[in-house]
Amino acid sequence: MDYKLNKDEKLTSRTAINLLFDEGKSLMAFPVRAAYRLRPAGEHPVQFLISIPKKRIRKAVNRVLLRRRIREAYRLNRRELLLANLDGKRCGVDIAFVYLDNSPAPYDVINEKMCLLLSRIATAASEHETTDKSPEEKS
Repeated sequence: MDYKLNKDEKLTSRTAINLLFDEGKSLMAFPVRAAYRLRPAGEHPVQFLISIPKKRIRKAVNRVLLRRRIREAYRLNRRELLLANLDGKRCGVDIAFVYLDNSPAPYDVINEKMCLLLSRIATAASEHETTDKSPEEKS
């Protein structure tokens, strides 16, 4: 498996981001909250964005540090999500990671919570695929 993060994996479309926060579901593993939305499979199976609110983390240096830690944790742990999603090739996932704490958390904590969030999202994606099958496909 390739560990690179391509530019295509970033969620940049305003309409997709609005749909994500309007229609998506949310999971929380403090200090990170993940909002996700299952969508029909497209060119990219998983797209993500990272948000570190300026209201909580005032210094730009700390916001950049947290963004790097979250991106690295996602990059190293996304394998489970990609494998669960690529098997059926029926749905894609848009994910937004939002940092909730008022102070920067160590990488170990972020990595542990990222594993937890990604496994929950992978479970939701695999359940979505099995419930979406038509009656003809089930028999």
